[in-house]
Parts: sequence; C-alpha cells; structure tokens
Amino acid sequence: MSRVGKLPVTIPTSVEVSVNNGVCTVKGPKGTLTQDIHPDITVVVEDGAVVVTRPNDKPETRALHGLTRSLISNMVEGVTNGFRKSLELQGTGYRAALQGQTLVLTVGFSHLVEMPPLEGAAFTVETNTLLHVDGIDKQIVGQQAALIRRVRPPEPYHGKGIRYRGEQIKLKAGKAKGK
Repeated sequence: MSRVGKLPVTIPTSVEVSVNNGVCTVKGPKGTLTQDIHPDITVVVEDGAVVVTRPNDKPETRALHGLTRSLISNMVEGVTNGFRKSLELQGTGYRAALQGQTLVLTVGFSHLVEMPPLEGAAFTVETNTLLHVDGIDKQIVGQQAALIRRVRPPEPYHGKGIRYRGEQIKLKAGKAKGK
C-alpha cells in the first residue's frame, strides 16, 4: 500500500469536493480547480475526507495512487491558502517591476524582458530585487517561477542571476593564479 496514497485528505469546512464521471472538482474561498482522475483509481468523498483507493498492485496503478492523492491534496490546499514561490534577483542593476500585470525584468541584457503571467498566476514585487508568484494551482505557480528563473539562471562563478528564495548556489573557484 502506498504510504502517501493511503492517507485520507481532510476537507476543511469552507471547501466543497465532488467527484463526477472521473473528474474531481474542488471549490473553496479562493476559487475552483478540477482534475481528471485515471479510470483505474477510485476517489470517494466520505466523512469530511477524500479517500483514494486502487484495485491492484501493478506498478502503474501504485504510482497513480499516490499521485492522485497528492494532486487532490494540493487542490484542497490551493483553494484554501494558495501557493507562493519567491524569487530573488542578485546582480548589479538587476531589478524587477510591474507594468499592469506584466512583469518587467532588467537583468543585464540590452533590452527589458517582459513576462505576462500564465492564466491562474499573479506577480507581486515586494522590492526591486524580490518578487513573488501567487496562485491557487501549484503546478502553474511552479511553472511560472521556473519560466522567470530561466531568463537569467544563477551563474556559478559570481552567483548573479535569478534564484528561488533560500536557494544555495555552489560557487566555483574560478581561475587559479599561476605560481
């Protein structure tokens, strides 16, 4: 039995979960999310919790068991609290700004980099070197943060670039002076 899959997902009082025709819908104070459920997996809402079960121990269904439970748990978490990824810009002259909903990055290129948000994501610029990506869908928030980081990933010699908040970059020594 999957250690993740066998745990029931508790449903807060402000959240409504329904399963119809292989589609799980979660409604909460922050919005609504839907997820298709694989036909081999059974999802049942009972006693204020969502229970995910599988019919057999094939490797494919074992993997889907834990995956489905995690997806439903993330949907419940997203519609109640939401998700946030924070990014830091490190480098001389590196900064971020908002123009409407579009994120504008100045990261050492000859031009500004403009990034519109993905559907379901929103940007918040706390300082000109610290920004946040917020949303209710964990996958979309993570994808948007990865797209921002991909513009200028941290380089290993000076550490300049866009990194996740708290990410540690292992710096290389560089060229050693001759003897």
